[in-house]
Amino acid sequence: MKKSPASPIQFSNGMSMKNRFMLAPLTNQQSFEDGQLSEEEFNWLTKRAIGQFGIVMTCAAHVQESGKGFSGQLGIFSDIHISGHQKLTAKLREHGSLSVIQLYHGGMRSPKELIHQIPVCPSNNEKTGARAMSLTEVEELKNDFIAAAVRAKKSGYDGVEIHGAHGYIICQFLSKKINKRNDLYGGSLQNRSRLLFEIVDGVRKTCGKNFLLGVRLSPERFGMDIDEIKLVCQQLIDTHKIDFLDLSLWDYSKKPEEKKYQHTNLLDHFASLDFKQVLLTVAGKIRTAKDVNEVLNTSVDFVTIGHSAILHHDFPRKVIENPTFKSVEIPVSKEYLYKEGLSDKFIDYLKRRPGFVAGDS
Repeated sequence: MKKSPASPIQFSNGMSMKNRFMLAPLTNQQSFEDGQLSEEEFNWLTKRAIGQFGIVMTCAAHVQESGKGFSGQLGIFSDIHISGHQKLTAKLREHGSLSVIQLYHGGMRSPKELIHQIPVCPSNNEKTGARAMSLTEVEELKNDFIAAAVRAKKSGYDGVEIHGAHGYIICQFLSKKINKRNDLYGGSLQNRSRLLFEIVDGVRKTCGKNFLLGVRLSPERFGMDIDEIKLVCQQLIDTHKIDFLDLSLWDYSKKPEEKKYQHTNLLDHFASLDFKQVLLTVAGKIRTAKDVNEVLNTSVDFVTIGHSAILHHDFPRKVIENPTFKSVEIPVSKEYLYKEGLSDKFIDYLKRRPGFVAGDS
């Protein structure tokens, strides 16, 4: 049955989403260095709720102060953050959007100059200079992810997403290339995925069955193997403890990088999974109404929008109203981005993307 982008959907916990659009967890560097929400980040996110995103997700928010991954990152590692988050979730709810915060730790990708200490990793990592975590530190990390979810619930969020993608700490544990531990958290896939499953279990136990819980995974790069990620996905589904899976594909129509998997495109590799009551969302160059409808014509339940959400705060509305809608071509001017709710900090960050901001050399 063809799925309309405008149609509401219901998660297994009974929570409803008004349409099939989720804002991607986009790095924007707009908040304060202690992790507290700034007015700039508040404006960026609430404008996407005004633009009718069914779920507005925050950027990756670090669950430990030492897990910070970038300057101006939103935090959820301390109770000092709660009042800012409460202000945000109240405004998102006012505009009819569900609010989800992405829980994150940078691991070996936390810059030493930013965290003022040696970054941590499942095992020693020569390339980044990160050191191996002790078992006690792994336990602390698990507990801090769970505590951050509890803090998010107190802050009024409808749910959380566990960031297990893009080479950050949980992805590092999953990776047989990076994770060289020889204890319960290393070696077999069961051991390498143990931390993720313990966090999911802990969040569900402490936050209850009505709290929205998702996991983001990426099936390639950083030592990820498509078949292994498919196994992890199916096991997450079979636990009946998550409400949605978020797959970051970089490009929804691309073929896998590894030759042995290139008999079909990346998205189709996951179509064979038995999703049961778990909803699936994907991200990766979904930039036009045609893209949205093409993706929704598969086993995907809702789309995750990044690039086009920066360019159009009301991308959902535009797609719903116009089946031929295409995002504006880049580069765009700073003035254009100001009108879309971005501050100078976010625009400066976007200048790292070649050809995104007009006049950037």
